[in-house]
Amino acid sequence: MLFAVAIVSLGYSGYILVDTWIFQSQETAALEQFVPERPATNSVILPAVLRPDGLIGRIEIPRLDLSVVVFEGTSNKTLRRAVGHITGTVLPGQLGNSGIAGHRDTFFRPLRNIQLNDVITLTTPSGAYRYRVVSTKVVRPASVEVLDTDGTEILTLVTCYPFYYVGPAPDRFIVRAERVT
Repeated sequence: MLFAVAIVSLGYSGYILVDTWIFQSQETAALEQFVPERPATNSVILPAVLRPDGLIGRIEIPRLDLSVVVFEGTSNKTLRRAVGHITGTVLPGQLGNSGIAGHRDTFFRPLRNIQLNDVITLTTPSGAYRYRVVSTKVVRPASVEVLDTDGTEILTLVTCYPFYYVGPAPDRFIVRAERVT
């Protein structure tokens, strides 16, 4: 019986890994079809219809070797396969605070090594937007003021903390970055 449970568990883990890899590959190819060769402007060109769980773009932090697609929303399905744009925050390239969430034990695990002045590139169908990390901090889950805006273009990355905690983590790790013009 234990052997059967082990085989099923390994099979499920393998399925999740393969599904995520295929999803990332397909969405990267889809994004590359829509990314223009020109630099981004201050305005964002939205797709004709921004559907729930629709492709927003790709976030990259070269120093951390992090590269993952960003989808609209933070549902369990979205965060299992990608990182999610936090509903209610502005889209990248717009004035305000654009929030992106990801799991600490998958795509956002490298954030544990992020440093001040690291460069984050967010590529969307409207172009590429570059941000520079200005701060990191740990907050309680109810501290939603980290998504407030100060009238500038800000990118806020959110993941659970501590990174090596087993089970639902008690805190959130916040990375705040400002747009580089």
